[in-house]
Amino acid sequence: METFKIAVRKFAPFESAIRKFWDQYCEFSGCTVKLDMVVMDLHELYDKTISKKGLANGDFDIAHISTDWVLEGYSHQDFEVLNPYINKNKPEDFPRGWSKSLLTLQRFGWEVVGLPFHDGPECFIYRKDLFESELEQERFLAKYGKTLEVPKNWEDFHQIAQYFNRPEDNLYGSIFACYPDGHNTVFDFCLQLWTRGGSLTDKNGFIQLNTEESISGLDFYRKIVNDKTAVHPKSAEFESVAAGIAFSQGEAAMMINWFGFAAMCEVDANSKVKGKVDVGLLPAVEGKNSASLNVYWLYTIAKGSKNKDLAYDFLRFALAQEQDKQLTMEGGIGCRISTWNDPEINATIPYYHKLEMLHEVANMLPQKQNWAAIAAIIDQMVLQAVNTETPSEALVLDAQGQINKIDK
Repeated sequence: METFKIAVRKFAPFESAIRKFWDQYCEFSGCTVKLDMVVMDLHELYDKTISKKGLANGDFDIAHISTDWVLEGYSHQDFEVLNPYINKNKPEDFPRGWSKSLLTLQRFGWEVVGLPFHDGPECFIYRKDLFESELEQERFLAKYGKTLEVPKNWEDFHQIAQYFNRPEDNLYGSIFACYPDGHNTVFDFCLQLWTRGGSLTDKNGFIQLNTEESISGLDFYRKIVNDKTAVHPKSAEFESVAAGIAFSQGEAAMMINWFGFAAMCEVDANSKVKGKVDVGLLPAVEGKNSASLNVYWLYTIAKGSKNKDLAYDFLRFALAQEQDKQLTMEGGIGCRISTWNDPEINATIPYYHKLEMLHEVANMLPQKQNWAAIAAIIDQMVLQAVNTETPSEALVLDAQGQINKIDK
């Protein structure tokens, strides 16, 4: 029997949403093709779709692709260019139905190779019930001589993490996602850099790690991640999803993670912190602006697919307002402006409207064909910072030397 293969990022809300969308689509269209959903974590997804040319070879029909990889995939002609399909039959309210910030990274000149699936910039996620508790307020004031409030700088973040670290209650001050997959620690490093006023590139667009802000960000990160009195003990093995799940189980007071993991706390039936969570801007160094990171997930059609018309027809269906909202109610983050402003969603996830505020301070990663290779070097640098005593200056110099060889 003919099957339709979708490469899906491993995350329960994505998996359930895609399955429901396909069932709804088949009911709506009369399609009888069976869905073969191939669920993979980040590393494997990149490997099977991009590295091993799975999209070009037609191993899949549709794939979830991170905007981190989209330039590399486009350069290697892994994706079907969608313009002819869009021109013939646009998705509902395209492009006006989406924020411009979600339509740029997948467009090269006039060629569009992906459509927004899941969004949600990095943000500061915290347990508002703990911060608002009168008892905690009193105790914090007695201990530190100042008011307990949402941290505006990283030193306060660290101090509050230590304050809330209570292993005996299975509550930790903070959670970091330090699993070495070329993503989480790289993003954490970028956020440390940007919230210190630094930049990842020089004025010519080349990666420049050897800066004061880089070194100071790395110093802080290695210090806090290794502070057993402040951070969840499983941080080293958590990637972003596992960190998000632990937070939803009430295991931490604070977390820097994707907006979607805050939303998950409100919609996941297994969440133990429903109604107890809020989000805000990341802490920053005194006098510097906060920052966020905008990486989002795309639907792409495989260049080698033999079912391209069916693939696009399904995407049009999956991108409709109803499905975008449904994705959000499953625990993903819909990308349409209508979803962001939806009264029912904002009643369920009271901070949903803050997406716009986060987008205003969100930076993009540099678009480079070999970003995955550069990210792997940064990942190694951060992991060495966390796991060795080598001074940050030396680690930064070494990483910069490696990057210089490939960033041309």
